[in-house]
Amino acid sequence: MESKRVQSRDKKVKRKEILEKKKTIDELIKAASSQLDHLHSFTPFRHYQRNGLSVRLESGCGDKLSSPVKQYIQNLLMVNMEAPYGSEWPMEEKSKRREMVAPEARYLFVREAPIADGNGSAEDKGPMVGFVHYRFTLEEEVPVVYLYELQLEPRVQGKGLGKFLMQLIELIARKNRMGAVMLTVQKANLSAMNFYLSKLRYAISSISPSRVDPLTAVEKSYEILCKVFDDESKAVLEV
Repeated sequence: MESKRVQSRDKKVKRKEILEKKKTIDELIKAASSQLDHLHSFTPFRHYQRNGLSVRLESGCGDKLSSPVKQYIQNLLMVNMEAPYGSEWPMEEKSKRREMVAPEARYLFVREAPIADGNGSAEDKGPMVGFVHYRFTLEEEVPVVYLYELQLEPRVQGKGLGKFLMQLIELIARKNRMGAVMLTVQKANLSAMNFYLSKLRYAISSISPSRVDPLTAVEKSYEILCKVFDDESKAVLEV
């Protein structure tokens, strides 16, 4: 009888611990998502000037996008992603249009730095050359930053800007106590796979199709990648 009481008490304690942990994680995600400008804590990252490129970053939210910005996002997605998705693109494009305006969507917009005119003044904003779409969410009970899109115009690629933006995303994730950064990459997008796996040292996640069921993974066109920040998250998302 005493043994049963002990077991019952242990179960209650365990259940309480699980609920408290879930509450803490939910509060972390809610707090991170409520911030409208994650660049506020990383002022040096507002400007990138290297390799003949000078751009400025600004924050944005999915439910506050202007019509021109929405159109820009759609156009750049088509330029960069239609080929990697192949026959899946028409359906995927519809999905991305819904995703981009979600209230929980957070953005970093990349604009060319304003150019001074002959009178010494400068335009308020230069033309947009790329964007990052990310969200704070839960994956396998681990709080993460999920990178939905990192899209740059071809003319600004290969200048270190993508790596710079990913460093910023990782800093944002760490500051907000997320366990990892995660993203999905099309297998056909070989340059992106090389960028994340080789240059940035991301790993194929344990929840990626090729890890979950290698026999049926050949039917899937994508991999899920991650970079974890602590042992607990690694045990769930990477190993």
